[in-house]
Amino acid sequence: MDRLLARMERRLGRFSIPNLPLVIVGCMAVVFVLSLTRADFISLLALDTRRVLHGEVWRLVTFLFLPTDSSPIWLFFGLYWMWMIGSNLENEWGTFKFNAYYFIGALATIAAAFIAGRAVGNFWLNLSLTFAFATLFPDTEILLLVVPMKVKWLGVLSFAYLLFAFAIGSWGERGAIVAAMSNYLLFFAPTLRDMMRSRNVQMRQAARREAAPVRAAGTAMGQRTCAMCGAEETDGADIRVCTCEKCQPSRNLCVEHARNH
Repeated sequence: MDRLLARMERRLGRFSIPNLPLVIVGCMAVVFVLSLTRADFISLLALDTRRVLHGEVWRLVTFLFLPTDSSPIWLFFGLYWMWMIGSNLENEWGTFKFNAYYFIGALATIAAAFIAGRAVGNFWLNLSLTFAFATLFPDTEILLLVVPMKVKWLGVLSFAYLLFAFAIGSWGERGAIVAAMSNYLLFFAPTLRDMMRSRNVQMRQAARREAAPVRAAGTAMGQRTCAMCGAEETDGADIRVCTCEKCQPSRNLCVEHARNH
């Protein structure tokens, strides 16, 4: 994927939109302010496929700028969160790769809207940015209300909500979820595969570490004793495990009795 993006960047990099997170957040804020002056303003921008087919093609772009909440306070936090994670992703990836990630998700969302024949918003597309951020910066801490939380756990909670919405939603909603997550799967499939392999290796190593002390403790707690004379390893006796025909299946014997019995 990275090689393909590198080749595409050489050809199309000049068309990249720098500071795209700031552009999106700024347009959302403007749309919210304008919606306060006209109640039906947001409905004019939604991705309504029937309206698009009747010539309202601007909806293919303007649905990206729909506000995430109707409350000014929650909208502020939502816009700040999107700007913060988007800016960090752009700094980590570069302008072109971030543009590619976002617009691949947008195109997939548009395709899902036409297939389902219903209006689709930008909620799931924006959530895909959270998943990307949680994957790249899992140990970054944020304040969830007043509780500090690592971003990876926010990603887990978001994923649980996504599964719940997928389970109870309509087929159109399910299509929108799959479409919006297509960019995440496309960009992070190798990373997720490597994480699973690493996790499996760590689990096997942990199992071996747990087993090793058990074996050591067994040796320390149950010192071997000669079955014939009672000499013990704690007294310095050299105790061997004898498996001859007389000792089947096996007996612990000191060196002297192991040689002569």
